[in-house]
Amino acid sequence: MRIAVTIFLTDETVTPVRLARELEQRGYAGLYLPEHTHIPVERTTPYPVGGDLPREYGRTLDPFVALGQAAAVTRRLALGTGVTLLAQHDPIALAKQIATLDHLSGGRFTLGLGYGWNVEEAADHGVAWRRRRELVRDRMRLMQALWAAEPTPYDGEFGGVRASHAYPKPAQKPRGPVTGPRTLVGGTAGPKLFAHIAEYADGWLPIGGRGLAESLPVLRSAWADAGRDPAALQVVPYAVQPTPGKLAHYAELGIEEVVLQLPPAGEAEVLGVLDEYGSLLQGDLSVGRAEPPCSDHPERILEG
Repeated sequence: MRIAVTIFLTDETVTPVRLARELEQRGYAGLYLPEHTHIPVERTTPYPVGGDLPREYGRTLDPFVALGQAAAVTRRLALGTGVTLLAQHDPIALAKQIATLDHLSGGRFTLGLGYGWNVEEAADHGVAWRRRRELVRDRMRLMQALWAAEPTPYDGEFGGVRASHAYPKPAQKPRGPVTGPRTLVGGTAGPKLFAHIAEYADGWLPIGGRGLAESLPVLRSAWADAGRDPAALQVVPYAVQPTPGKLAHYAELGIEEVVLQLPPAGEAEVLGVLDEYGSLLQGDLSVGRAEPPCSDHPERILEG
């Protein structure tokens, strides 16, 4: 099983360069970074896991800039977002950013997508909240048109693009209906989410992995109904706090990659946690830390 990590990198934490170098040297598989453009002070949307919103949410580094730094100082480390809030982006500009990062990193980028949980943040970007899932789907299709090998137009409900020359292209070749980098969608298990995953993505990014034994058969059925190759489906539990037996359970379910949560802390603390998780890289699944209250909270936290 590949072991990757995620962390809220901020202006107060370990730097992307230092962390990326340490991850590659220690044999970790990848680094995934979250995204928030801003956190409005006057906010009525509750923090999904309850209590006060942690400080790091309003201080996150831009994930694409940070991952660009990480790419420049590593050769093998996979790079990803967990998650990109696509509804809050201009899709034409974002398609260029993603393709450039994937190209310069030699095809190491994974696009983790989410729908968001912060209504006020999304509203400042002009997002109609109840249509955000359809907007994400539409913008993903537009980006995939720009990533196609030949100039391809797209005319969608929320926008479009003329047939265009758009380079560089993402490194990964098209597979089934999917064009572009490896794409995983986060969100709460359900028919709409699973239909979207089967339509335009490579798999699911569920936070914590709670309920996977029940959800996976439903996702696999939606995947098969869409005519997708069963062997191609990827499910990557995200923001996991390892506990005795948890990774073994994932392995029994056929999971091949898991993303562990690091604290949004300075260099010494983060490297100490990497040391603690190190035994997992050698297959010792008995190691685990005490879980914080939000470690396996419902998947909607992945929506932002």
